[in-house]
Amino acid sequence: MTENYTALFEQHKKAGASFTDFGGWQMPLKYESELAEHHAVRNAAGLFDLSHMGEVWVTGPDAAAFLDYALAGKLSAVAVGKAKYSLICDADGGIIDDLISYRRADDTYLVVPNAGNAAIVAKELRERSANFDVTVADASAETSLIAVQGPNSEAILLALVPAEQHALLTELKYYAAVEVGITVNGAVQDLLVARTGYTGEDGFEIYVPNVDAPALWEALLGAGEGFGLVPAGLAARDSLRLEAGMPLYGNELSRQVNAYAAGLGPVVSLTKESGFVGKEALAAIKAAGVGSAIGQKLVGLKGTGRRAARAHYPVLKDGTLVGEVTSGQPSPTLGYPVAMAYVDVEFAEVGTVLDIDLRGKPERFEVVNLPFYKRQK
Repeated sequence: MTENYTALFEQHKKAGASFTDFGGWQMPLKYESELAEHHAVRNAAGLFDLSHMGEVWVTGPDAAAFLDYALAGKLSAVAVGKAKYSLICDADGGIIDDLISYRRADDTYLVVPNAGNAAIVAKELRERSANFDVTVADASAETSLIAVQGPNSEAILLALVPAEQHALLTELKYYAAVEVGITVNGAVQDLLVARTGYTGEDGFEIYVPNVDAPALWEALLGAGEGFGLVPAGLAARDSLRLEAGMPLYGNELSRQVNAYAAGLGPVVSLTKESGFVGKEALAAIKAAGVGSAIGQKLVGLKGTGRRAARAHYPVLKDGTLVGEVTSGQPSPTLGYPVAMAYVDVEFAEVGTVLDIDLRGKPERFEVVNLPFYKRQK
């Protein structure tokens, strides 16, 4: 597999990062301690390089109608300045990717797919655009994405924004985006800032040209010195998103899984006027009342002991295989093991007690509601 490097690779090396491959990218796994990075995001702030994510611009008179057809959600109903979480599906209802789409103007959307799927999603969108007056432009290669996540994230960003624009940030709602002037190297640069994230905390994601990414990274670290900001890697990002019950493509989501099995039924708009790719298959699955073609559903599992489950560990009921773990680890915030797993629908009810085979030894877990952790507003 070809190794890709973000524009911030040298910053990570200088900070002593340990690297790992993720979707073909060399990304920081951790800097010193993933546990310390996790707690920093929950209690102060963490700085993430998300430049491996994709950025695909959809523009033209038919942009809204096209995305209604290409994606499972009703993107035409999104107001300018707002964002929507959605899915791009196969004809059989399988999930090609989960993504966020930002409506920047009546005829302009920014679609953000996951790292390993960016090229796939761009290709799918181009192919699906044949009968629409739109342009699909993949800007992933020239765009960096930096996230500040945690309760102090707003204060950190405000330190770099001119006072007359502070209200643009403080009044920005969740799942919305705005262009804001950010001071980098003494100059104010207009950048797209979104109030979204993947940690369960308040936070912002900043889209910046590759050439300006290192200076922005350093400016944010400087602004965050008095707010407990630390650079954070993929290990902390994974434990944070698991506590927040957020699915990861390749773990909880894949082409073999549909929205209803994954608990993402509300993301699918079967009532929108237009058809969309996968609509017939998803309508049939919903009508059948079955979580998935194999009769399984994604659940949260809370460990009753100290030992944690990991991806692919078997889930058992009275010694019989009833599912498989997709993600699992000890929860640094909650102090007990948590996991997500696909289990047979008859064992998916909250309160059901199941065993996870931890390398030959069963450990008791209980089905609980997701998310495991929810921040105090």
